[in-house]
Amino acid sequence: MCKFFCTFAAEMTYDQLITQLKQGSYAPAYLLAGDEPYYIDQAADYFENNILDESARAFDLTVVYGKDLASADITPAVAAARGFAMFGGQKVIIVKEAQFVKKWDALALYMSNPQPDSILVICHKYGTPDKRLNLWKNFEKQGGVIMTSAKIPDYQLERWVRDYLKDRVGSLGLKVDDRVPKLLADYIGSDLSGIVGAVDKLINGRPENCTTIDASLVERNVGISKDYNVFELQDALIKGDVVKANRITQYFASSKDHPMVKELGILYNFFANLMIYHYLADKSERAAAPALGCSPFFVKDYAAAARRYSAGKTFKIIGYFREIDARSKGINNPSAKDEDLWKELIYKILH
Repeated sequence: MCKFFCTFAAEMTYDQLITQLKQGSYAPAYLLAGDEPYYIDQAADYFENNILDESARAFDLTVVYGKDLASADITPAVAAARGFAMFGGQKVIIVKEAQFVKKWDALALYMSNPQPDSILVICHKYGTPDKRLNLWKNFEKQGGVIMTSAKIPDYQLERWVRDYLKDRVGSLGLKVDDRVPKLLADYIGSDLSGIVGAVDKLINGRPENCTTIDASLVERNVGISKDYNVFELQDALIKGDVVKANRITQYFASSKDHPMVKELGILYNFFANLMIYHYLADKSERAAAPALGCSPFFVKDYAAAARRYSAGKTFKIIGYFREIDARSKGINNPSAKDEDLWKELIYKILH
């Protein structure tokens, strides 16, 4: 039997929502919204696959798509929610891609007297509905629950990947090389679904006797070179290795997989963090790691870079990045190619 409570928090995170659902506590309606689609999809999958048993899903599960609703009107989904379950249990109605819905009047009326045994789930990706509408102002007062799915900030992304990897491989008895979360975060970026897919490839594509998820496994299964990547370029700059730095940037310039603006952004973040490191009162791994938003493993890289690049030099390098970034986009640069810009940048950094 469905248990409804009206004492939910005003807004929930994904973890809080799943905890409530696993306890069998359901609200009459849910709004899953935000800029990060991954958690919206995960929550929608839970509603679709875990609320009803398999035999009931054929009759009492309805999934509609906002872009397929006639006149972009929520009315058909609400009509389904008003119906009764086939066998006297619960009904689950999921509206995916609700960002395409424009007409919400039927939902506002429904929320004033929702069907007790229906669970209406609205999945609104890439933002939130217009909260100036009375419907959303009163949604929670009328028993609805809002789950907010915010983008992971760039400075927290590596940590997110590290934690996700730890959760996935923990039960398998595998270890994870400290470089792997950074590689995935740098190259895949804030696409959490893409990161999850890459992790699946690493786990499923590993050799039978594999005990560690390392950079070589990433290269074989995800396609990120263990030798020609921005992590290795950063290492070359830390060590002052001109030959290695130029070899990697030549590879970047000849590859469509390494757009200059992306690689510059990653390196820029390292040197911006290096400036922060210079002025930390406590430069121990324990204190510096949270300040820099990185694993303690990488604090030694900042320490090594600080010995090569003073705070004053680091400040100049940050300026070089801004200048080269502008020129790579055609500003004050009528003809220089990416390879030439990379050579100029490497020279300025190392000299």
